[in-house]
Amino acid sequence: MPPAVKEEGKAAKLALMKQMLYDKVRETGREDDLFTQEDLLALDVIPNRDMVLLAETVQALSDDKLFVTMREAGGSFSWKWRDAQEAHKYKQCTTEEQSMVYSLIDDSGGDGLWSQTLQRRLNMHDTVLKNALKQLQTKGLIVPFKNVEHPNKKMFIKASIQPSDRATGGPWYTDQNLDEAFIEELQRVVFDFIKRQSSYISRHGHDSRTQKMPKKGVIKGEDRGKKRAASEMEEPAPKAAKTTAISTPRKDVLLPLPAGFTGYPTVKDIARLLSSSGITNNTILTEMDVKKLVDVLVWDNLIEPIRVGGKTGYRVSRVAKQSTQGWAGREDGVDGNPEPYISPYTEAPCGRCPVFELCEDGGPVGPSNCEYYAKWLGEEEEARQ
Repeated sequence: MPPAVKEEGKAAKLALMKQMLYDKVRETGREDDLFTQEDLLALDVIPNRDMVLLAETVQALSDDKLFVTMREAGGSFSWKWRDAQEAHKYKQCTTEEQSMVYSLIDDSGGDGLWSQTLQRRLNMHDTVLKNALKQLQTKGLIVPFKNVEHPNKKMFIKASIQPSDRATGGPWYTDQNLDEAFIEELQRVVFDFIKRQSSYISRHGHDSRTQKMPKKGVIKGEDRGKKRAASEMEEPAPKAAKTTAISTPRKDVLLPLPAGFTGYPTVKDIARLLSSSGITNNTILTEMDVKKLVDVLVWDNLIEPIRVGGKTGYRVSRVAKQSTQGWAGREDGVDGNPEPYISPYTEAPCGRCPVFELCEDGGPVGPSNCEYYAKWLGEEEEARQ
């Protein structure tokens, strides 16, 4: 057989073995699974467990960037497969420096990588690194981006993926800036929803013993028989000598729900409300994002968690002290502004005084000379003024 024909047959066999082994590895393992030499032979692709053919096949797959070679601590080798589209991107790296830089940025995922971290890990000269980064950007393989955790660092990420929530700040950031107005508006909506679901309105109404209004504009009492002017018809009648007692109508108040109530809203309920309300403006909020909003309200002592029926719900902390008006619906935030729960035992400095055991009249520390107590009462500011 002519040598040229023999070489063609060998190349065709190698190409077949390469495709069969690659397909088999993809079927049996995930992209991050490692395969040892024995694992590859156990796939029954290489005939007669031919070690030479296995080595040639693995090398061909590595040259095509379809296999990634991993060296273990003991010196042995293993391999993991790479998606064909990703392999094509690696083949665009024309130098070893570009391949190394792109590989590290690829491994960093959605968090990206700092240029100085690249330089430190690769021990690469600054000029060489900058040139590799420039070439990778020109080829559309990587892009620079801003990380909210490190706004002053020059970060790079793969062009084909989106930065992680950790890098961008998630839904709470807009153009790498904390969107405080968006957060506050969501907190208002969440608080109002929890307030509605964890309380009911007691409507007192007017007392039945009300004063009768005069008929036909005639004043009763001392000026009996005297007609009232048209301009006075809408005004209350003058106080009569003998009138029935008038009770001032009481305002509607919020009252807590009875013990054993199981309908307190959960994080899932709140997430469903925000999703259906349209207030998020196409921003997708996960239950973990909503949990962060709820936690802030808990830390601010506006709401409290309650465990009922095997799940955690939330209710407002001071139901009877809250306004019946909606906090989210008012721009001035007066009537509906929530009232947090503040305990005098924890707010007073005595409740967390580091020298409480030494405090006594006439001692080194006492109520009369306590700097913490004076600051709490505002006397310190008054003395300065």
